[in-house]
Amino acid sequence: MAKRTYQYFSLCILLFWGVALTAQSSEQKALEEKRARIQREIQEMNRLLSEEKAERGNVLEQMEALDQRINIRQELIRVTNRQSNLLNRQINANVRKISKLRQDLELLKEDYAKLIVSSYQQRSGQNRLMFLLSSNNFFQAFKRLKYIKQYTAFRKQQGEEIQAKTAELTVLNKDLVEQRKVKNQLLAENRKVKSQLSREINSQKELLKTIRANESRYTQAIQAKRKEARRIDQEIEKLIRTAIASSNKKTGKSGSRTFSLTPEAKLLASNFSANKGKLIWPVEKGIKSQGFGVYADKIYPGIKHQNNGVTITTNKGEKARAVFDGEVIDVKTTRTGQKAIFIRHGNYISTYYNLANAYVQSGDKVVAKEEIGEVYTNKTSGLTKLKFYLYQNTKKLNPEEWIYQL
Repeated sequence: MAKRTYQYFSLCILLFWGVALTAQSSEQKALEEKRARIQREIQEMNRLLSEEKAERGNVLEQMEALDQRINIRQELIRVTNRQSNLLNRQINANVRKISKLRQDLELLKEDYAKLIVSSYQQRSGQNRLMFLLSSNNFFQAFKRLKYIKQYTAFRKQQGEEIQAKTAELTVLNKDLVEQRKVKNQLLAENRKVKSQLSREINSQKELLKTIRANESRYTQAIQAKRKEARRIDQEIEKLIRTAIASSNKKTGKSGSRTFSLTPEAKLLASNFSANKGKLIWPVEKGIKSQGFGVYADKIYPGIKHQNNGVTITTNKGEKARAVFDGEVIDVKTTRTGQKAIFIRHGNYISTYYNLANAYVQSGDKVVAKEEIGEVYTNKTSGLTKLKFYLYQNTKKLNPEEWIYQL
């Protein structure tokens, strides 16, 4: 009875470990995918924000580039640490499981040894025959024959169990060695990333000294940036209000601040909404260099900036593309000569700002992934940046919540 209880308890423990390890494996896979994505972003960032470009850019762009690199490396370190900690838990679980398997193996071997001794003592076929012939009746002889068969089967089962436990132990030991190798690789990568991070933080400090030595120039750059951001926001909001008024006038519902939707437009808006978080990027390749919302200034954290869209740094000559099916409602030329394209998706509007040229015009129907223009490359900094905005009627939306992994 005690032996059966022990075996049942052992089985429960192994099942618990199996479930725990499966959950950890799933988490490990998710972390590995995230780490791989961050590493790709770092490679892309290093290529797009190269030192050569940074030197040609103004101090504000250099500071932003460094800050972005630092942030993404810090994220990589956090993810790698989580992976390492998870591997530690997996290794510890394997160590406990190996210890438990060894105990089980020792018990099996002890039982098997007793069986072998007993079998040796009763090895004579004559003994087994006498055991049967000494039965009082046929029924007792039948039961004794059945016992001999069960005994033989049990002995065979014990031998097979020992083989299975030994094989499992071998696999677990092999897994343990591999897990420790992976953990050591992660720790080595983390040391390398931390070294790079340290160099970039030092570069940022040096740049900070340069900026503070020329504070007036930096203040002017901040003011110019804020003014430009306000101007862009005002232009977009004005155009959207005009588009709503023009559209509603055609349907005889003027005065409303939202689009009056036809059945077709309602369907398009519904499909657009259903794809929240799954919309394609407005460029094929690039990195998010500035996110949505309020953010602190890189030099003076007390100063806050507002970004009503997202800024994506991409390759020179990269094409902007429609994030979803829709209709071009306007193509504007900005004060500095760049293009801005506005595409309506029911009562949603996606805006593509800072284009060198446009491939579409007002009234054109577009489909998702269709190229609509070339992103402008700044001749001074050498950087190619697309400013992307998303609205529902006149309400600002966070593109990071709508575009896949933005």
